[in-house]
Parts: sequence; C-alpha cells; structure tokens
Amino acid sequence: MYEHLGELLTVLLTLDEIIDNHVTLKDHWTMYKRLLKSVHHNPSKFGIQEEKLKPFEKFLLKLEGQLLDGMIFQACIEQQFDSLNGGISVSKNSTFAEEFAHSIRSIFANVEAKLGEPSEIDQRDKYVGVCGLFVLHFQIFRTVDKKFYKSLLDICKKVPAITLTANIIWFPDNFLIHKLPAAAKLLDRKSFQAIKIHRDTFLQQKAQSLTKDVQSYYVFVSSWMMKMESMLSKEQRMDKFAEDLTNRCNVFIQGFLYAYSISTIIKTTMNLYMSMQKPMTKTSVKALCRLIELLKAIEHMFYRRSMVVADSVSHITQHLQHQALNSISVAKKRVISDKKYSEQRLDVLSALVLAENTLNGPSTKQRRLIVSLALSVGTQMKTFKDEELFPLQVVMKKLDLISELRERVQTQCDCCFLYWHRAVFPIYLDDVYENAVDAARLHYMFSALRDCVPAMMHSRHLESYELLLDCYDKEIMEILNEHLLDKLCKEIEKDLRLSVHTHLKLDDRNPFRVGRKDLALFFSLNPIRFFSRFIDIRAYVTHYLDKTFYNLTTVALHDWATYSEMRNLATQRYGLVMTEAHLPSQTLEQGLDVLEIMRNIHIFVSRYLYNLNNQIFIERTSNNKHLNTINIRHIANSIRTHGTGIMNTTVNFTYQFLKKKFYIFSQFMYDEHIKSRLIKDIRFFREIKDQNDHKYPFDRAEKFNRGIRKLGITPEGQSYLDQFRQLISQIGNAMGYIRMIRSGGLHCSSNAIRFVPDLEDIVSFEELVKEEGLAEETLRAARHLDSVLSDHTRNSAEGTEYFKMLVDVFAPEFRRPKNIHLRNFYIIVPPLTLNFVEHSISCKEKLNKKNKIGAAFTDDGFAMGVAYTLKLLDQYQEFDSLHWFQSVREKYIKEIRAVAKQQNVQSTSQDEKLLQTMNLTQKRLEVYLQEFELLYFSLSSARIFFRADKTAAEENQEKKEKEEETKTSNGDVPESTVSADPVVK
Repeated sequence: MYEHLGELLTVLLTLDEIIDNHVTLKDHWTMYKRLLKSVHHNPSKFGIQEEKLKPFEKFLLKLEGQLLDGMIFQACIEQQFDSLNGGISVSKNSTFAEEFAHSIRSIFANVEAKLGEPSEIDQRDKYVGVCGLFVLHFQIFRTVDKKFYKSLLDICKKVPAITLTANIIWFPDNFLIHKLPAAAKLLDRKSFQAIKIHRDTFLQQKAQSLTKDVQSYYVFVSSWMMKMESMLSKEQRMDKFAEDLTNRCNVFIQGFLYAYSISTIIKTTMNLYMSMQKPMTKTSVKALCRLIELLKAIEHMFYRRSMVVADSVSHITQHLQHQALNSISVAKKRVISDKKYSEQRLDVLSALVLAENTLNGPSTKQRRLIVSLALSVGTQMKTFKDEELFPLQVVMKKLDLISELRERVQTQCDCCFLYWHRAVFPIYLDDVYENAVDAARLHYMFSALRDCVPAMMHSRHLESYELLLDCYDKEIMEILNEHLLDKLCKEIEKDLRLSVHTHLKLDDRNPFRVGRKDLALFFSLNPIRFFSRFIDIRAYVTHYLDKTFYNLTTVALHDWATYSEMRNLATQRYGLVMTEAHLPSQTLEQGLDVLEIMRNIHIFVSRYLYNLNNQIFIERTSNNKHLNTINIRHIANSIRTHGTGIMNTTVNFTYQFLKKKFYIFSQFMYDEHIKSRLIKDIRFFREIKDQNDHKYPFDRAEKFNRGIRKLGITPEGQSYLDQFRQLISQIGNAMGYIRMIRSGGLHCSSNAIRFVPDLEDIVSFEELVKEEGLAEETLRAARHLDSVLSDHTRNSAEGTEYFKMLVDVFAPEFRRPKNIHLRNFYIIVPPLTLNFVEHSISCKEKLNKKNKIGAAFTDDGFAMGVAYTLKLLDQYQEFDSLHWFQSVREKYIKEIRAVAKQQNVQSTSQDEKLLQTMNLTQKRLEVYLQEFELLYFSLSSARIFFRADKTAAEENQEKKEKEEETKTSNGDVPESTVSADPVVK
C-alpha cells in the first residue's frame, strides 16, 4: 500500500517538475494575464460583460495556485488529515506513525540494497516515492529521524540525479533540503559540502567512465544476443522443459536489466549535462550514441524473435505461477497444522487462500496486485521460513517482469528523449563516416530517432502535429545530407577521379601512409526507414554520380571516355550500378544556335572568321584552350530544332545589320580626305594607263596605304584603312553566314526527305485513302502528309536565292546619282588588298609564336565583302580594268628575279650575312606573292556567287526577256494585235 502511495507522490512531483521546467508555458501564462488586464480596462471593446470578469479572474488565480506555481505536491501533503469534528486524529496516532515509519524504512532498505547494482529494476522510481513518503510523514507527524534523513541524503552520493521524464531530471538532495528545512539544519556543513562536491564531480567521473561502460556493455549485450539467438533457435526438449523455461526466463530478464541500466546511464548523463548547462566532449557524445545503439539492439532482438518470445512468456508465466503456488501451499499447510486458533491466524490463512485462487488464472496486472496485497498479510506470523520467503519474493518479481516483458522493454528502450538532444546527431554522423566499418549501426540510430514521433503526435501548440513532424523530418534529413551523404558523395567522386588520373600523381595514395576508409560498406546497407521514406545510401550516391558525370560530360564531350572509365570503376570498387549517359562521344553537331547568332549578328561577324572553301566559321580568339567552330551541320541541326521559318528571319536581321554597316561605309567614302585621294588616283590612272599597259601601279597603292596612316591612328595602332578593311570583312562575314544558312537549310531538307524512295514520282496518299474509303481522320492525315512531302521536295530541290535578294534590295540605292561618291570604291580596292595581305601575313606569323593573341589562318570575309560591294556598285568591269593582281604578280616576280640574280653574283664573295639577308628577302617576297594569289582566288570564287560575268544592264535585259516569255506562256497578247472593236474588247 505504501509503495503505491509512493508512486502517487512520484507522479505529483513529476507534474511539478514539468511545469517548473516549462518556460514557454510560464511566459504565455504571464502574457495571457496581461491581456486580461487590458480587457478589464475596456470590456466593451472585446464584447465581454464586466460582471463576468471578476469570477473569471478568481478562477485563473485558483488554477495558477493549484497547477502553475509548482505546488501540486505541496498542496497534497499539506491537506488537513485530522478530522475537524472530533473524530480520528491522524497526526496523534502513534501506532500509525510507527507503522508508516517502519514501512518507509522497509521500502528504503529494499531500494538501497539494489540501487546502482546490475540487478536494479525500478529502485530509482521507488526512491523518489520514499523521499515523498518521508516528507509526507514529517508533514503529518512533525518528527524527523535524523539518522534516516542522513541515509536518504547519502544515496545522493551514489545517485545524484534521477530522470523523471524524457528531458526532466530531479535532484533528491535539493528536494529534501527544500521540503525539510528544519531537518536540514540538523546536518553538519561537511555533509552538505560532500553532496555538492560529488554532484559537481559526477559528470567528470561519468565522462571518464563512459568509454569503459560502453566497452563492458558492448561485450555483455553481444554475449546476451548470442545466447538469446542460440537458445531460441533450438527446439525445446520435453525431458528438460522446466529447466529450459527457467533459462529462457533468466535470459529475458537479463536483457531487460541491460536495457534498464543502459537507458538509465544515457538519460541521466544527457539530462545532467543539459540541466547543469555544461558542454559534452565528443568522446562522451560518441560513447552515449554507442549506448543508444546497444539499447535499440536489445529492442530489435526482442522484436526479431517476438513470435518465439511470446510463446515462451506464456509457458514461463505458468511455470512461475506453479512455483509460487508450491511455496504458498507449504506455508498454508503449516498454518493449518497449527491447532491454535486466532482471528489473526485466520486472516493469514484467508490471505494465502486468496493468493492461491488468484494465481490460478491469467497473470494480469490486477491479479498480481491482489496477490501482492494478499502476501503482505500472508507473510506475517512467520508463516514462511527465511529460506522460503526470499525465493517466493524472487518468483513474484520475475512474474511481474515476465508478464509485462514487452511493455517494460519498450518503455526502457524508448529513445524519445533524443528530441531534446538532437545536437549530438551531427557528431554521431561524423563518427559513423570516419569509422565506416560500423556503418550498419545507422539503422539503430534512426530507429531511436523514430521514437520521438509518437510523443510529437500529442502536441497541441500547433494547428496540426504534422507541422512539427515535417520540421523534424526536414531537420534530420538536412543533417544527414550535410554530415554523411554529401560527404560520402564527394569522397567517392574524389576517389574515382584520383584513381582514373593516377598517372598524374596528384596525391599520395599509399594506404600504409595516409590510411584508407572502406566506404563500400555503406553501400551494403539495407535502406533505412524514416517517416514515410526509405533512405537508400547506395541509390543516393549512384544518383549523384550519374547526375554529375552526365552534366560534366555535356559540358566537355571530349571527357566522355574518362567518365565512362569512372563509371566502370564505381561498379567494380563500390558495386554501384551506374546509368549510361547515352551521349555522343564527340559532339552534338549543333554549336552556336542560329537564334543566338541572329540576335547578336553584330558580335558574331566581329568575333568569327569565315573560310570560303570549307564553308566554316572559326572563332577569332578564346579564353579556353580550344576555338569554337560553326559549320553546315551545326546550322542544319539548329534549323531542324527551330524550323525553316528561322531562315527568312535570319535574312531580315542580316539586312538590318547591313544597313547600319553600309551607312558607315558611305560616310567613309564621303570623307574629303578619302574622296580627294581617290579622285586623284583615278585621274592619275587615266593619264598613265596607256604608258603602263593598263595596269594600276603597285607603288601608287603603297603610297595610298602609307598616306592614310598620316591621317591618324587609333590607340590600338590601327589606321582608317585598317578599320575600313574590318568593315568590309564584317560585311563579307554576314554574307558568308547567309550562304551557310542557305546550305544548312538544303542539308536539313535533304535529311528530312532522304527516306522518300523517288522524288520524281511521289504518290498521292490522299487519293489512295479516297480509293480505299477510309475514315475522315485518315483522309486529313493523308492530306497533311502530302503537304509535308511536297514542302520537303520543293525545299530540297531548290533554295531561296538570298544573295540575289540582298543585291536587289541595296543595288538601286547604291547606283543612284546622289551616291556618286561610292563610285570611287573600285580604286580603293588595290590599297585595301595590300593592307589585307599585310594583316593576313602578320596573323599567320603569330601562329608560330608562344603568345597567339591575334593569330589567324583564314579571313575570307574580306573577299566576300569586296565582291558583294563591287556587285552593288556594278564595278566589276572598272576593277578588272585596273589589272591589279597582274600588276602585283609582275612586281613581285621581278623583285624575286632581281634578288636571285644578286644571289648568283654574291655567291662568289663568301659573305654569309649578306646571303642570309637575301634568302630572307626572297622568302618574304614569295610569301607576299602567295598571299596575293590566295586573295585573288578567294575573290574570284566570291564573285561567282554574285554573277560577275554580267553587268547590271545585261542583267536587266535578261530579266525583261524572262518576263516577256512568262507573259507569252500565260496566253497574254501584245496590245497592238488586239482588235479595236469595243464590243470585242
């Protein structure tokens, strides 16, 4: 009875501690009372009647006094126990006082003997109850046993703190001193000082002994699990059935005792650190986490063998009841054999009979309570011998434990306290990562973290407990990703990269010097269940590597072989099943997108160089180790992506770009310095052409080139003629891009139509469907197919003449009288070509130098620009009349012959330096001649695109003849042949 009263007082103490530690509840209660004062000043604003406020305030004060002031226990023990009507006086009942004190001492004796021992079960909870009973005894009878009081305090040296709930710890010394100040005065200062010093040093001693505790319990639990597995795996023998049940009972109870001891160490240590606000060392955290793993390992052992355990518990219960009945039967016979009759002896006999009858049935909690009460009476008058009573008490204790084995194991292995100690989780994960050998223990830790969920589902401070669960889930997953999964992904990727690039000798990878972690053990783990998901470490790392390798391969396609090798290595070394990227091994054949070039045509023509023969654009300079190129396949793929409509839009953008460039072109040609020099050169050529065999002098072009530099140069060292050359090259690049667009369109159309067997004889699917009489939907589909085939056939057979369009749109404006200054363009082409050749040679020479800034091997945009501009001005004949390239050829051949002749003369003089100078001169002349020849060929090729064989007048005449032929073929008749009869008309 007194034990149950102690349990009740323990509950009251726990409620007081919960409220006292709930800071948020206190703060909100204070805010609520302030709000009530505001309502009291203006009740009408809140729609409350003033006369109802005072009763409500009184009710709140009463509620605060009963619950929120932490006085629940105090209010209980300070009740008026004596009858006020002159009835029973409890405080003056010496017999009751003596029995009460004797019961407290008896309970304490049982508690003290096992407190802190391996066989401890619930002695700590009973100790709290004893302290509560002692304070209640003092409150009723106002007497204190100094010796017993000191004994209670001495327990604090062994157990300085007791965990009441998951996160609340209770200090018995504080409680006894606070609740019994009069008794505390009886103790000397040394006793208090000893208690205080022990509490301060307890954590240090615990931290030092934690590692040893872990090692010991690791051996104990492992041995117990092996014994449990071995015992439950073999079949029970009927001839040793009772012995086997006894062994199983002892093993089950031993597992529970281990769980209780480990749980007590974890909760007490963690809550003490939190209560005293002292930091834990990493070693202590790791040791506590190991104990948590052992705790969950015990629970999982019982769960894994739950079917066999449940069956065994039923038989063990019956066996224990049989043992208890035998002991009670012996005592009952002893009482019956005694012939002395008394009411007390009759009560004892009745109690034993009641215990017997109760034990003959299921071992429920109520029946065991009745047996306990019956035996408390039945064990009086020495009905049991000392050697009989102790075994009976042991059997009854075993019966209590076995009957509630599942509930007790679940309670002791419940790790919901981890919710308030989540800060240890990152340190734990770091330890798991560093010691990958024990990676499987992750399952136990996540099982412990899941224990927090049921408690959170009872939360009421949020609209829904789902919000709290989501926050908890998100927090744990973020910690897991940061401290384990992401680190694991990076380490695996690093290991694969270093393994593939071992030839570079990037790092010391000797395992005897730098060590090596076997991370492959992480990938042998089964998926970890947490909330509604399964955490698959293998799948997470595999997905990360797949994603990383794919993305990096798309950025640098030339590394495809490296990443393929890394995939194979990941499979061989870690057992990861990787996904093939299915990317082409070299290039996507698209390059820059047509849409992007179209929008930035002004940037494109200045940054890329055109090659006329290969029909390819090459990047001028780049910050990377490679230069981007654009060819017909790239354009065709881009047109296939965006559709053929992009081609006309591109031409329109190019037209707008050319308008701006030709405006600058016109301004340059209109400049007085340029125009006067060009007019002077034209006059000069007309005067000397008969004497010079109608060839424009090379010296005159050189003089023009040098004279332009005198007008000024830019900070980059470029003359006005250099800038004009760049303008012409950009115009030519734009025309080269238009040519590539047309070729890419034809290429795209040809690829699309290549599956049609005969372009000359394409059947009409619409007619075939009509003949078969198929559905209307099929007819529409066939009509659509015919339309698509017709478009592709037309597009592949002929392409739009974009060059002719761009000539026709600009030529009339160029040839107008108001733009007469443009007619001087043909005479500036010789110095312009000379400038281009010097620039081209300079760019090619830089290819062989270490600093390749400005290096280039092609720039056919200049030739395209010159050919296009001459066509717009209809000046092919004027330029041909200069015979410029023939003049250049004769000039360089003459100089080369002169140098060769001089070499022959000087060869007899043995002057090596002079001979070397002549050789260099000859080579340079040959290079210049070669460059002029290349320019001539490029210009001749470019002129073909613009029909250089015909003048503007000849083209107009040809156009008129075609129009007349078209009218005739359509049946039109000239007006002169039509009758003048108005009726006929």
